[in-house]
Amino acid sequence: QDLVKSHLLLAVREEVEALREQIRELSERRAALERENRLLRALA
Repeated sequence: QDLVKSHLLLAVREEVEALREQIRELSERRAALERENRLLRALA
């Protein structure tokens, strides 16, 4: 029982870490797109 529980907790922690990384990457991408958008608007 405890082994299953600890295995599940580990799997969940790994998944959460992967999602955090994905959020970080998407946030950076969004910031870059916003900068690009501001630049293009300024040039238009």
